[in-house]
Amino acid sequence: MQTFRIAAIPADGVGREVVAAGREVLDALAASSDFAFDWTEFDWGCEHYHRTGRMMAEDGLDRLKEFDAIYFGAVGWPSVPDHISLWGLRLAVCQGFDQWANVRPVRFLPGVTSPLRKAAEVPLDWVVVRENSEGEYAGLGGRNLAARGPGSEVAIQSSLFTEAGCERIIRYAFELAASRERKHVTSVTKSNAQQFGMVLWDDVFRRVAAEYPHIESDSCLVDAMAARFVLRPEDLSVVVASNLHADILSDLGSALAGSLGLAASANYNPERRFPSMFEPVHGSAPDIAGQGVANPIGAIGSAALMLGHLGLPAEAARVDRAIEATTAAGVLPRDLGGTASTQEITLAVIDSLG
Repeated sequence: MQTFRIAAIPADGVGREVVAAGREVLDALAASSDFAFDWTEFDWGCEHYHRTGRMMAEDGLDRLKEFDAIYFGAVGWPSVPDHISLWGLRLAVCQGFDQWANVRPVRFLPGVTSPLRKAAEVPLDWVVVRENSEGEYAGLGGRNLAARGPGSEVAIQSSLFTEAGCERIIRYAFELAASRERKHVTSVTKSNAQQFGMVLWDDVFRRVAAEYPHIESDSCLVDAMAARFVLRPEDLSVVVASNLHADILSDLGSALAGSLGLAASANYNPERRFPSMFEPVHGSAPDIAGQGVANPIGAIGSAALMLGHLGLPAEAARVDRAIEATTAAGVLPRDLGGTASTQEITLAVIDSLG
């Protein structure tokens, strides 16, 4: 029997509830299979920060690098500034393990009402590929001149675009498109206003696209792309964008599908030098934490992405089908207009595994 060593980091708020739900589904799947999961849970997050002054253990990356994958919940709590909680844990893992490809599928599930009228008319299925290591989230800059007095401080936040970083994520998007039924890549840019970094992005995109003549491609300004998500989503298959642009657009896509609670994601180190990390993108939701009503579908979908990464595509498909069967049967959480609890949805997915 093959055993996969998984590091679980529930972290904060509803992250604890949805990670527990995902683990329950994965263990149920493994119970009828020839593989198993060996879980190690880490209590890092905002409570850890209050106890120790750190969001994760000082040797956290050294401890995590021995695992096959990382299953992450959500980070953030009102008592800790967001830039501390994010950079102290999630981004520390993503950047420390060079998880440079963030993949966020946009899934329109049966039984879920989309605010997008076209969702009932045409099949919609696209994926956002996000550059996850540099761009607008490189963390370069600083705050200075506060000593001059109130109103005089200056903050500088610099974006970083490297030719190597642009090329690897754009090439990843084309390779992903080659595996999809509709072979099309759309690049998101803002080179009309960001005349250095995004012009480099555009140049690399054109060069890489020329190596994939069998894959259609086009480029779209980010503001026009936001409108395109709403007005012409049927045009989309693989959307590749910088760190900030893809972060925003992928949330828009999930909202169009019905809720951020549906949004699964994977932070890949494609070379597999380090473990990859899988997480829902809905955040820690302090307002409903501990009430048992959090939507676990994004976390369960992230578990399916993890299964695919571990070399279990058939099992990943089983989980995805079980999610679809659950929503089609009307077992929906509050954010999708239903009344089902986290546990009720989890059990419904398990019952639908077949």
